[in-house]
Amino acid sequence: MTTKQPLSHLDWLEAEAIHILREVAGQCANPVLLFSGGKDSLCILRLAEKAFRPGRFPFPLLHIDTGHNYLEVVNFRDQRAAELGERLIVRSVEDSMKRGTVVLKSADEPRNKHQSVTLLEAIEEFGFDCCIGGARRDEEKARAKERIMSFRDEFGQWDPKNQRPELWNLYNARVHKGENIRAFPISNWTEMDVWQYIEREKLELPSIYFAHQRDIVMRQGSIFPVNVPLSNGELINQPKGSEEVINMQVRFRTVGDITCTAPVISDADNVSKIVLETATTTITERGATRLDDQTSEASMEQRKKEGYF
Repeated sequence: MTTKQPLSHLDWLEAEAIHILREVAGQCANPVLLFSGGKDSLCILRLAEKAFRPGRFPFPLLHIDTGHNYLEVVNFRDQRAAELGERLIVRSVEDSMKRGTVVLKSADEPRNKHQSVTLLEAIEEFGFDCCIGGARRDEEKARAKERIMSFRDEFGQWDPKNQRPELWNLYNARVHKGENIRAFPISNWTEMDVWQYIEREKLELPSIYFAHQRDIVMRQGSIFPVNVPLSNGELINQPKGSEEVINMQVRFRTVGDITCTAPVISDADNVSKIVLETATTTITERGATRLDDQTSEASMEQRKKEGYF
């Protein structure tokens, strides 16, 4: 007699995420998967493989590039898309700046929030009716009250008071022309779940997620990376005035625009060590590293109302 092995919590989360991906494929006419090369979107890629292989994905991949993304992540993004043989669409905030639809207050202003404009332009360009993203409810309180299938109106805006009920895991992705759904298959995952899944599935990651030496300065109480190279060879985040540049061993818990993503001090140079480190941390992922979330208590919610991921 064979005994059944009980499902682990990762098995349950994986099954739920695969179900959501298949619901998107079944209900939406023209979905797209938002893929940055970061750890969350890499997990969704693996989930999409399990949901749809040996066939091709029923959606392309889309990255909204700020022009100030870490080179290691951009290169890994291209490498992973090529390995999968899936179509990767890249649209840049810099193109929106050239069109005049994005205007920066200053040359060094973080571009993260301006991704909303470029994303909405890409949605209109390709007629996408659903964008699949890697947001999780544990990341930030605005995301904690968002649905799995998050409805956006014809202007791409999110109204937290006008969302659809999702009783008994029944999801409604139907929209009128011009409206949009943002689907979050790993919404119920935590940062720990993501790292345990990466460890179980043996997923490759960009090198900056692991401990490495990097030039930093201390700015406004945070570790701030300096002299970071871009793909065009330019160095961004130059130290200011009397700031002392320190070469320190750090890693990134999350990746985004160079100008507003801070690393943390760490000696975790493999996934097992990161899992242990994550288990003992007392600061949330975005709270420790995303400087753009620290401008106000409602900064993320305001960006989401304007069309952010």
